Amino acid sequence: MNLTLYFAPGACSFVPHVMLEASGQSFEPVMVKLHKGEQHSEAYKAVNPRGQVPVLVHQGQAITQILAIVLHLDQLFATAGFLPVEPMARAQALSTLAWMNNTVHPTFTHVFMPQKFSDQPEAQAAIRSWNTGLFRSQLAELQGLVQAAAARGQRWLSGPQLGPLDAYALTFTRWGTMSGIAPEAHPALWDFVQQVAAAPAVARVIERERLQLNLYKPS
Repeated sequence: MNLTLYFAPGACSFVPHVMLEASGQSFEPVMVKLHKGEQHSEAYKAVNPRGQVPVLVHQGQAITQILAIVLHLDQLFATAGFLPVEPMARAQALSTLAWMNNTVHPTFTHVFMPQKFSDQPEAQAAIRSWNTGLFRSQLAELQGLVQAAAARGQRWLSGPQLGPLDAYALTFTRWGTMSGIAPEAHPALWDFVQQVAAAPAVARVIERERLQLNLYKPS
């Protein structure tokens, strides 16, 4: 099918990485080492001039941005059931996906890279501290979504099949542990994330990216 995914270990590219692995179709995973600045190389800028991951290349055409990639893979592998088909259920799943991408993800960016938003050390510390609190509350909201799905009898966040919402939930929870938020602070979410991590496709991606799920270190 001629699919290539440019990903960085532990980044949001984990989401389409899981979808591709779960699809059962062959694809070429290409690692981009952000800590070495490979995203700024001329070779990578030829793939994505913005120097970001993920990038999905399908039949020679590059697709950037999580939402576009997720929707393309959902349509490409329609029988995988990554997102619901029924209109209202699909709208609700896409609403959650958009919230994850345009609200939760940017909050973590303020925690992890406050230097993007100020060149003043004192301001950077304040940005990190404030957004860590916001991120904690967003993880609590995510835990509520997990509990609501379980109450409806759903194994996964958007229905009977593993999908992008589940991969994003794992990513955010892992990022939380990097931010000093103990996984036990949101026990239902942590239990769910461990269930996601145990899914065969997810486990293969975790192994390929060499990820540690819990990076929390008590202060």
